Amino acid sequence: MVAVGDMNDQSTDVPPGAQLLGREWLGFDGETASIRFQAHASFTNRHGTIQGGFLAAMLDSATGLGALAALPSTQTVVTKSLNTRFLKAASVGPIIAKARVVSRTERDMIVEADLIDAQDVTVAKATAELRILAKK
Repeated sequence: MVAVGDMNDQSTDVPPGAQLLGREWLGFDGETASIRFQAHASFTNRHGTIQGGFLAAMLDSATGLGALAALPSTQTVVTKSLNTRFLKAASVGPIIAKARVVSRTERDMIVEADLIDAQDVTVAKATAELRILAKK
């Protein structure tokens, strides 16, 4: 895994929304970016499981970081679309995201990500379409 210091600065800057999700950069092996989130009790729905909007936010964050890991520091991305699939109920606790670029042109990227709970169960998946922009 590539250490956080070897990564594009944008991926290590943790904005307020990512802080809320407890986002922690774990590394990039040249193909897959790994990110840990912390699903808090305040994220639960009436069933006591993590509300889908929080899982979607984790997936959006993970796909963005997966893209940034594959781009030079002069570029950034914004999400154009996020297709999310909820597979299993997610519980309070750590959730690991694995994100990888599946295709890229000069202007766009498609990145897929999985969310995996503490029991090693994939709870959600997403495919994001991202626009590549010059970093300002």
